[in-house]
Amino acid sequence: MKIALVSSIGGHLAELLELAEAFAGHELVWILNDHSPVLPPDARAYVISHAERDWKVAWNLVELAALLSRERPDALVSMGAGPAVPAAVIARLAGIPVLYVEPSSAVTALTLTGRLMRRLATRFYVQWPSLRDTRAPWARYVGGLL
Repeated sequence: MKIALVSSIGGHLAELLELAEAFAGHELVWILNDHSPVLPPDARAYVISHAERDWKVAWNLVELAALLSRERPDALVSMGAGPAVPAAVIARLAGIPVLYVEPSSAVTALTLTGRLMRRLATRFYVQWPSLRDTRAPWARYVGGLL
């Protein structure tokens, strides 16, 4: 199975690296909005434009359409921020399942990305049972990463 892992760099990427351990044995393709020295040296990674709610988000749609068309992943997984929403839009249009995991910092309320991804994700996970119980009863809770 080929899995596209989409993230901004920083905390979102740190958590996605933890989650990526669960995908051992699968082909992983990383799509980030900046270069990151923390990826494994043999990781296949693409860097798209760093967009912050500006016109570059539209360019991200173009970049991601080309990448997902070239790579043809079986699933897309993201923990949020910048590239998550445009990647999910393109993936859903291409019929690719989207799994979204709220970061561990989302304890009492959904993040902005989480609120947007609610409608886009095929499966939506939270890392706190309290968040599921109070703000996202439709989300799945299977434990935290950290």
